Amino acid sequence: MPKLSRRTRRAVLVVHVTASASWLGLTLGLLALGTTAATTGSAVTVEASVRAMKLFADWLLLPVAFLTLLSGLVLSLGTAWGLARHRWVWTKFWLTLATTTATVFALRPGVNAAVTAVAAGGPLPDAGDVLFGPVVSLSAYVFMTVISVLKPWGLTRRGKRLRTPARRAFKDA
Repeated sequence: MPKLSRRTRRAVLVVHVTASASWLGLTLGLLALGTTAATTGSAVTVEASVRAMKLFADWLLLPVAFLTLLSGLVLSLGTAWGLARHRWVWTKFWLTLATTTATVFALRPGVNAAVTAVAAGGPLPDAGDVLFGPVVSLSAYVFMTVISVLKPWGLTRRGKRLRTPARRAFKDA
């Protein structure tokens, strides 16, 4: 992929940071709603909490997750960081892919099951359905934020292999 121009890179970076922060904020909101649903004694509050979680999960989480994944891919492939050159970028990619997949196959079905049970007049079937996903996601997003800032671990094997010829060419010149 050709390298992004400075203007395009900055625009995509703004989109990526905004989408990532939105994903983090949505997850904090889900955690607050899930905690409320799991700890309140009011059936009305439980139902309102899980219904709000469903709205977040159905309408906001997946678009923000896919936008984060797509903008991160564009940035990694269109800049010198590369997708598989630096361990922190590679780690963020796989964690973003894993959390997006978990949102589709674990978080949303758990929230939907809770809404179905509560809407039928029953109690919250399992507090884990509304708490586990947001806790795991929040941990992953905070970790990804930390490694985005600190950029630890250095180059991957591929990154070292790609850098060596470039350094030799620079020394020979």
